[in-house]
Amino acid sequence: MPDATAPDGLTVGQVSARLGVTVRALHHWDEIGLARPSLRTAAGYRLYTADDLERLHRIVVYRETGLGLDRIRAVLDDSAVDVPGALRAQRAQVAERIDRLQRLSAGLDRMIDAHERGLLLTVEQQTAIFGPRWNPDWATEARQRYGATAQWQQYAERSASRGPQEWRDVVGTVTDLDRALADAMDAGVAPGSPEANRLVERHREVFAAYFPLTRQMQVCLGRMYEADPAFAAHYDGIRAGLATWFRRIVDAGARAHGIDPDTATWE
Repeated sequence: MPDATAPDGLTVGQVSARLGVTVRALHHWDEIGLARPSLRTAAGYRLYTADDLERLHRIVVYRETGLGLDRIRAVLDDSAVDVPGALRAQRAQVAERIDRLQRLSAGLDRMIDAHERGLLLTVEQQTAIFGPRWNPDWATEARQRYGATAQWQQYAERSASRGPQEWRDVVGTVTDLDRALADAMDAGVAPGSPEANRLVERHREVFAAYFPLTRQMQVCLGRMYEADPAFAAHYDGIRAGLATWFRRIVDAGARAHGIDPDTATWE
């Protein structure tokens, strides 16, 4: 057994406990010649002297700053190395890393907030962007209803990256689509026609601002737009009968892709 009370040095275990490094690390540093113990017991166990401990302490400090072992060896053993310069360069890298981590932390905060709130906008901003008839409680209600779904998670992730201007852009795109739908209905565009099918695809592309929309999911949305009083009021407020016409062109587009609208499910 090693003499743990040897007066001439400390055992590996004692050094490990004192410096907060693993025994494995100490053995590795010994093997590569970075920090070799100066003494051995009669049984061959390593013993570290006060000078060894000082070197190890410096290694631990430099490693904490992010220096690699080869760079640490140069700082300790090469008299030509500009130690303050090396540390300043490392400090600059640490500062950059801190900045990245702070930005990552801020992004995570926004992501968490978006998952919990849906919209990272004040009530005043929501009213200004979405219009006076917008209900600021919608996001809370939607989270309560859909918060466990993959679509809510996708919506929240998109929401986390958007500020007021990005939401204005989304609203502008949706408004343009609504106008195009109304104009097409007024012009007598028939469900299943190439123009109607292009509008159906355009709706899927625009809706991707919230989450990816499959054709089957789009069929379900078309039904909801027609049946839900709030959605129906929105579309019929643009043009009387627009909610039903939209559901019809979505159904026709789905059939063109081999989907039966009567059996379509949210998937």
